Amino acid sequence: MDFKHVSVLLHETVEALNIKEDGIYVDCTLGGAGHSSEIIKKLSSKGRLIGIDQDRDALNAAKERLKEYNNVILVHDNFTNIEAILNDLNIDKVDGVLADLGVSSYQLDKGERGFSYMQDAPLDMRMNRESEFSAYNVVNNYSEEELYKVIRDYGEEKFAGRIAKFIINRRKEGPIRTTFQLVDIIKSAIPAKMRREGPHPAKRTFQAIRIEVNKELEILDKTIDGAVRKLNTGGRIAIITFHSLEDRIIKNKFKTLEEPCTCPKEFPICVCGKKPELKVITRKPIEPSAMEVEVNPRSRSAKLRVAEKI
Repeated sequence: MDFKHVSVLLHETVEALNIKEDGIYVDCTLGGAGHSSEIIKKLSSKGRLIGIDQDRDALNAAKERLKEYNNVILVHDNFTNIEAILNDLNIDKVDGVLADLGVSSYQLDKGERGFSYMQDAPLDMRMNRESEFSAYNVVNNYSEEELYKVIRDYGEEKFAGRIAKFIINRRKEGPIRTTFQLVDIIKSAIPAKMRREGPHPAKRTFQAIRIEVNKELEILDKTIDGAVRKLNTGGRIAIITFHSLEDRIIKNKFKTLEEPCTCPKEFPICVCGKKPELKVITRKPIEPSAMEVEVNPRSRSAKLRVAEKI
């Protein structure tokens, strides 16, 4: 199966990076190289593109797509290590950093990866398939309290308590091994009236487990700190999110780096000495056009936030 991923907010993101032709740019979530292939077109032979992905399938697809360019470096790693990755490459500063935090269409559509509640597969959901820890471990080893917290906090699922209890009860019969087994449990936990309204009943729980497996929210703070330290003055960071939890983290992190002063309001002058590091470019996030949503329904919830190093 080809690595297909429709890049969301493609032109808006590339434009927001304010690309300098001799600059160095980092695509933290390379995927099928949709954004990267647009960035590289704008670079001269002196410019460089660093592509990071923890999914080897993505890296292989990107390598093929970018093979005509010799100013691309591809790295198999988690983007939370951006600072160490750039240090290893002897790159002191970069001019732009991009992260598209969505699961790729390829990962969703490739049933055996276990990301999708629409296809039966082993419970997996690992973005890095070399990791030992998968959705199977969360579903079968977490306590009822731990499951409840994951589903409530990361899925914003109001039936989190019932779903956790139903998972625990079902486990008494034996391990839960497949996505469809889990879907059936979730459906039985959610009242019939609620199942008929709104999105697929398993959507929020699957999102929650995927976030837990890949530690998606935990790594965002560290990633942004590392990226900002590596940005040149005037360099930009652009991040696309797909759900409110991620968007809130990015929004608050950018705000903290723009207004880091922790002094009480009544102090006449700042004594904490914390200096602003970023200027927020997008006061409101950039969202896909109606036309983009029509062509690619998965883009519906995307939000792009951009900030500039000062």
